[in-house]
Amino acid sequence: MELQQLRYVLAIAETGNFTRAAEAAFVSQPSLSQQVAKLEDELNHKLFHRLGRRAVPTEAGAVFIERARRILFEVDNAAREIRDDPTVDRTITIGAIPTIAPYVLPALIQRCAKELPNVRINTKEAFRRELREDVAKGKLDLALVVTPLEDPRLSIEPIFTEPLVLAVGRKHRLASTRRFTARDLAEQTFIMLGESSTLTQQIQQFCGSHNFEPRIGHKCAQVASLKQLVGFGLGVAILPRLAQNPDDHETIVYRQLSGTVPTREIAVIRHLQRYQSQGAAAFLQLLQSTFRSFGDA
Repeated sequence: MELQQLRYVLAIAETGNFTRAAEAAFVSQPSLSQQVAKLEDELNHKLFHRLGRRAVPTEAGAVFIERARRILFEVDNAAREIRDDPTVDRTITIGAIPTIAPYVLPALIQRCAKELPNVRINTKEAFRRELREDVAKGKLDLALVVTPLEDPRLSIEPIFTEPLVLAVGRKHRLASTRRFTARDLAEQTFIMLGESSTLTQQIQQFCGSHNFEPRIGHKCAQVASLKQLVGFGLGVAILPRLAQNPDDHETIVYRQLSGTVPTREIAVIRHLQRYQSQGAAAFLQLLQSTFRSFGDA
């Protein structure tokens, strides 16, 4: 049994297809199939049902895949620990959800370049579900997401709580109103991000707690697009305070909601068993310091 065979098996399990697994593993499909067949012969068990183009783990395969994932995880940890020399370059891969990434990652990377010159940062912006799985599978060292989140595989460390604020266009009829209650928004047209966004889910829960369902007029993939529509007066939006930009004042007015102000809690997630390199530990301290500065602003 070879480690590369284990990697091939995991690639098939993740892609559900021998051809795509071969592409992901940078090997020809016949070679991958041959190695998996050799492993099955050695184990005396089929690991996958071949259902046309689909590959579905057998019962034995499901057990083996979980063990293989643990083995490769520990091998990766051992290699990372051995290579973790403070005199050499270190690369850290971090992720963040779309409502955090553009407002936090640029400042972090800039600080890191000055204060941790031996650390190189690779970043990924994606929704929380994808980031959680990437951290759990060891593809990311850490990720910035919004709670609540439960996953026994992960360390979840809250680091920042910020209010959510109402955004309206300067020419919107509500722009002259200084304070709003949640019920004041029941008849308004909302501009939101897609259903996969944790911010959208939180806004829907907030409105539901005040006995109304938000009337959504526009859905956007990015906060920048959402702000443009708000600036045009096409609806209102609820955004995290981090999303406010000095340039927004020409087109957008931000207001705080009266009563119970909605907030969101930002957390950094890491794998509980993944070896944390010196570079990752130093970067985490820098990350915490950066969020403290946001809180002081």
